Amino acid sequence: SLGRSYYTPGASRASIISFRERNYTLNGAVLAATGITDHEAFCRMVEEEFPSAGASSGAPPAAAAKAEYLGGEARLATSADYALVALAFEGPTSAPMMNVLKHCLNMSGGASAFASPGVMGVYGGGAPGSAAETVDALSKAVTSAPSADVVARAKAAAKAEALNALDGGSKSLADAMTASVLDSCGFSAKALGESYDAISEADVKKAYEGMMMSKLSLAAVGDITSVPYHASIASRFA
Repeated sequence: SLGRSYYTPGASRASIISFRERNYTLNGAVLAATGITDHEAFCRMVEEEFPSAGASSGAPPAAAAKAEYLGGEARLATSADYALVALAFEGPTSAPMMNVLKHCLNMSGGASAFASPGVMGVYGGGAPGSAAETVDALSKAVTSAPSADVVARAKAAAKAEALNALDGGSKSLADAMTASVLDSCGFSAKALGESYDAISEADVKKAYEGMMMSKLSLAAVGDITSVPYHASIASRFA
């Protein structure tokens, strides 16, 4: 769903090695760390540990094609007495905006939201016979545009979540630091908070509309006999 497959029947050992030498380098890499008391010593250690992983020695890689979110469907039937369903869409590239949208969806009611770099959506579950109702609830949660009040509360919740992560040195903090460095080549708690304050209701509306215009991904697991198929659900967002 996140892009075209890397698998190819024509790959050889030589082509794989060539690909690795061109692409698996430290050019453009970001190393995020917390709790470092001696920054200079840490930088020297990194340089010593990666002495030969700097610039690529081979030919420059070909210009990368623009990423394309393809959507898709994955269904896993089991003997479980429940049906779990998730609907996903392409998410915004901005991490703060992604988090605000996630909280907007959480506040819509009837669904739980999730977000991961490049993708976001809602999920829910219930008895197999109520799978259609579950899909209806998820679809309603996604198609209900957030009000100004919801946007304001979602911004506050997302900002608090991001700032609270500073205390725990969590994965979400590392993600925030990496995203910040990639966007502006710097990171600070002040800048992190300001990145959320700068998001307007109009920005959220635009990002929400962009998400809704992307292709749908559907995942279902359990007793999925009554779970509608991708095409019938996707037509609701056309």
